[in-house]
Amino acid sequence: MLPNDLLGMGLYFGSLIATGLPAILLKYFFNVPFEVVRKLYHIAITLTIFPLVMAFENWYMAVLTALLFAVIVYPLLAAVEKTAFYRRIAVERQGGEFKTSLLIVQLSMALMLFLFWGVLGAEWKYVAVVAVLAWGLGDAAAALVGKRFGRRRIRHARIQGAKTVEGTQAMYVTAGLAIFFTFLFYAGQPWHVSLTAALLVAPVCAVVELFSNRGLDTITVPISAGLAVLILMTFLSLLGV
Repeated sequence: MLPNDLLGMGLYFGSLIATGLPAILLKYFFNVPFEVVRKLYHIAITLTIFPLVMAFENWYMAVLTALLFAVIVYPLLAAVEKTAFYRRIAVERQGGEFKTSLLIVQLSMALMLFLFWGVLGAEWKYVAVVAVLAWGLGDAAAALVGKRFGRRRIRHARIQGAKTVEGTQAMYVTAGLAIFFTFLFYAGQPWHVSLTAALLVAPVCAVVELFSNRGLDTITVPISAGLAVLILMTFLSLLGV
């Protein structure tokens, strides 16, 4: 383990506190609506993909850190979930759902880092960022817009819950913006490549999220987005773009 990796661990856990603490305080002191705080937690976790790809020299230490957070936090949440403080800040839909979701998110990010950094090499790790942000920010937008403005429900035998046209549109637009700006500013791609990626990959994210049930979008959307980006960029490379 290199000193920079130890620093990376510190930056990662520090970023979790910096992004997660405001949401906790809002819920505790102002009793902000359930779904809003839930998605603030969601976004806070999503944004930690940046220290995971930027603050570590070795991919396996980034993966280990993501998994370590889950190993530490899951039993801690289980230990305090019956306390008054936890009940005040919790955003549970059913018993244990929040900590289980947190565990799945960390596994998903670890998988993205393993595939698009450990397996394919550091030049592809931007794909992990694209995939996580497209899912995390897009899903948050879909839930908030769908709950607040959703009027046209999408009915299909394979769609679980009250998903709406408005929510899916929000997923598409937000995922597209996340992909475009991540390509442009983090990956350093030209604007036309960034726009092409956004226009082609965002619909994949929206459709996969729509048909992912029981919280599986945490896994299915990042994987789908990552593979779509990989295929697209390989194709563009063959064309000499």
